[in-house]
This record gives sequence, C-alpha cells and structure tokens, in this order.
Amino acid sequence: MALRFALAVNSQGIFRNKHFGDARKFLIYEQKEDKFVLVDTLENPYRVYDEMHGHGSYAKAKLIIDFLKSNNVQVLVAMQFGQNITIINEHFIPIIIYSENVDEVLSVLNKHLHWIDDEWNKKKTNHSLFIIKSGILKKDIK
Repeated sequence: MALRFALAVNSQGIFRNKHFGDARKFLIYEQKEDKFVLVDTLENPYRVYDEMHGHGSYAKAKLIIDFLKSNNVQVLVAMQFGQNITIINEHFIPIIIYSENVDEVLSVLNKHLHWIDDEWNKKKTNHSLFIIKSGILKKDIK
C-alpha cells in the first residue's frame, strides 16, 4: 500500500513554524515507485477553530483527524505539533521537519522512507514521532 502524506503549508505552499492544525492547507502526496506524487491540495477547514474553542482543543484535533482519515492519509508532516500529538499518533505517523521548502522535505522523506514504511507496517496505533533534519530521529510520544 502506498502511504499518503499530508504536508502542512501556508497559502504559498511553504512550511511555516506553526502547529500542524494551524496550516492554511494540506498538500497530499502519495509515495509511488520511489517518488512522491501530489494527488490533492486541501484547504484546512478547521484552521481557525481554536479562535472559538480555545487553543489546542481536542475537538479541533478530532475534526482534523477525521478529515484527513477520510482522505486516506497516514503520515502528517509539519514544523511543529501541539499538545494533541498524543491523539494524533494514535492514527498517523507524525513527522517534524526543519526546512520550509517542500521539494527539500520530500527529498529527505524519500531517503528515510524505509523507516516510515516500517513504522506503519509494524504499528497500527501509538506511532513514534520522527524528527528529520539532515538525519532521522525516532522517539516515542508520552
């Protein structure tokens, strides 16, 4: 099964140092034959949900989880995750990256894809957090 990745970006398609759920849109990529293919661009309908319900609300996390699961996403990629990462990792593999450039991030993800595939195939819930800079770090979420 090809994994689907949701990349949390701003309106110009650039990563920003914001929590995943605060992204303006999600670029949905599917990994196919050693490359990533853009399959969809989704506006984040819950981006401003916190303004009405308080920052880091469980309700917002649940809405985003359901939204991305309905789009067959398994991996979330952002510069930051908030306190709801303990809920997110029950459903997705969270990945923190350090570049604003989508092409650079996809290149690094592709280099470390075997780690991500292995995590998805071995665990159905409570996924580890991956932190990718020039190398990769995998750590449990508590």
